[in-house]
Amino acid sequence: HPLRIIKTANWLGSLLAEAGRQKVHSILLFGYHGKLMKLAAGIFHTHHHVADGRREVLTAFCAAAGLPKADVRHIFDSETAEAGLTYLRELDDRTGSQWVPQVYGAIAQEIDHRAADYIRTHSDRTVTVGSLLFDRQRQIIVRSQIGKSILTEFC
Repeated sequence: HPLRIIKTANWLGSLLAEAGRQKVHSILLFGYHGKLMKLAAGIFHTHHHVADGRREVLTAFCAAAGLPKADVRHIFDSETAEAGLTYLRELDDRTGSQWVPQVYGAIAQEIDHRAADYIRTHSDRTVTVGSLLFDRQRQIIVRSQIGKSILTEFC
């Protein structure tokens, strides 16, 4: 299968459904964490005027991972997804915890699952979906297990 890179904006649902209709074998979603984490909540039109949810997604995954209540509250009160990530990184640095890989690993896994389900629902096809999330400085935060596998195929 040839490697194709397609840049998209806020209409990820349309892109994913069309990929299924075009019989694409696998997709690696490579993007900014504040954009892609919306997919973990089933939001496939990601423009913030249509649906935001970044704060809620990050907060929910932090709570599910067992982050202490005061820290969960801080994440919820963060102005941006980037501020929430920065807080988690600082917490990891201060305490030696691994909240960033734990929380973002779960988010990436859910992105893969939700995106694959979305494709199946809208195209009646099965496509392998992996994800790689980066921060504002374009530094990789996490690669999902499927994302790592897809990267290995092409790199």
